[in-house]
Amino acid sequence: MIDVLIIGSGIAGLTAALNASKDNSTVVVLSKTYPTHSQSVQAQGGINAVLYEDDDSVDIHIEDTYKGGCYIANKEHIKFMCENAKDTIYWLDSIGVPFNRTNDNKIAQRKFGGTKKIRTCYSSDYSGLKILHTLYDRCIKENIQFINENVLLNLIIENNICLGAISLDIQSGQVNKHLSKTVILATGGYAGIYHNHTTNSYSNTADGIAIAFNSGVKLSNMEFVQFHPTSLENTNVLISESARGEGGYLLDKNFNRFIDELKPRDEVSRAIYERIQKNEKVYLDLRHLGIDKIKEYLPQERTLALNYSNIKIEDDILPITPAAHYTMGGINTDINTKTNIENLFACGECAEISVHGANRLGGNSLLEIVTFGKVAGINATNKAKEIEVINININTLHENEIDKITTIFNLENKINFYEEKIKIGHLLFNNLGLFRTLSHMKSLLLELNTTKKNLIYMGIDDKSKVYNKNLVELLEFRNMIDVAILVCESAIKREESRGSHFRMDYPNQKNEYQKNSILIKEDNLIQFKFEEILWF
Repeated sequence: MIDVLIIGSGIAGLTAALNASKDNSTVVVLSKTYPTHSQSVQAQGGINAVLYEDDDSVDIHIEDTYKGGCYIANKEHIKFMCENAKDTIYWLDSIGVPFNRTNDNKIAQRKFGGTKKIRTCYSSDYSGLKILHTLYDRCIKENIQFINENVLLNLIIENNICLGAISLDIQSGQVNKHLSKTVILATGGYAGIYHNHTTNSYSNTADGIAIAFNSGVKLSNMEFVQFHPTSLENTNVLISESARGEGGYLLDKNFNRFIDELKPRDEVSRAIYERIQKNEKVYLDLRHLGIDKIKEYLPQERTLALNYSNIKIEDDILPITPAAHYTMGGINTDINTKTNIENLFACGECAEISVHGANRLGGNSLLEIVTFGKVAGINATNKAKEIEVINININTLHENEIDKITTIFNLENKINFYEEKIKIGHLLFNNLGLFRTLSHMKSLLLELNTTKKNLIYMGIDDKSKVYNKNLVELLEFRNMIDVAILVCESAIKREESRGSHFRMDYPNQKNEYQKNSILIKEDNLIQFKFEEILWF
């Protein structure tokens, strides 16, 4: 019997696994890919913490975060995250994360956007990757079990209690059941729905959020999608905020700086996109940093620019564009990472734990996922100790999932879902992107609902069971459509502009919307409401 089943193997999932595996608990990590392929490696720039209080304080970090999120987060949750930040960094340092150091061997820090102080710890511009690999090495050392290349199909929920999950084994094509006393969802965010307009990997398709919602799990603040200011033109490859943190300039068509590069991301992204909409180019200029500084602090950005744009950033300016990067909404949890379903926890980007609000500050995402990954792991394993061995017959649910897969194999392939995926990605970026209006969003919602109805005409050509990528990608597309509808519905309901949600028909922030938007599925219908932010 599994004590803690963790779905997702990014930094949040691996942190949860390490903290859940104490006291001889049986921990299993279920993952669609492999841990080292996780979206967490895209977190390049660093992780925030007040380490040295001679020129900074936890209170300032709290205020920066609350203000950056446009006052729509739970300040007590932010306080918890910021107060634990120093311990979080020193724990990561103790397990081997290779942070950059100052000449006197202190952990080095750089300045990120939307903050008053320098507090972002980093490992060159490979911060997420280095943290992820270190955590994975520790998990292997602790003999934590990994089940890789398994796609989540459904959660096992009975009487509002989560009892495990059902997955599709990509290697064999078998549908497997995983009974567990507790489950932690750490499946990542939903920026991947903006296909061809996102920095996210192809495998980041909002599966956990879609399946959780369809299983009765409450979601919140789905309208808040952060667009990163600097991705490579034509490829959407991320150029980290570390590039601007180290002193990079943003230049307009006349090669003039036009905005403070370290303003909050929503402001910078909109300023860039306004120019792009006028068919003007925008550039990132790093030439003045010099080759030595670039090689030491921005080696990955240099490699990415050369490989994907054939540009040497020490010699030439880099054409950039905003792209969907991070999502502030997700599975609604309390400060203990509990969802509205008993024994089901959530952490990482799939969770909305009310710390980022309407606009996340750079460097706070890694802090959140490590901080609350730890909380989820500890709370799930403690809960598992209270539960007796689960005796439940889930054959019917298991057979239903097998039947769903069989049905997909038998569908006629009248509509090419790959073409639909490209079309929907463009529509999302244009109609539900950096600038939004009611008419554009209603048009998009109509298109999304039509696509959902037409899923019965979208089959697969590959009929094999073994490594059927065609099948996996159709399952992902279905989840993407479900989540896109939820984002659109939420954005329509929020009749104001706040952070990443900017409505041209409601350009001002309104006090009556200083609330969380809530979505839940009841009687097969989407129920929506605004909910006061609780302060306890």
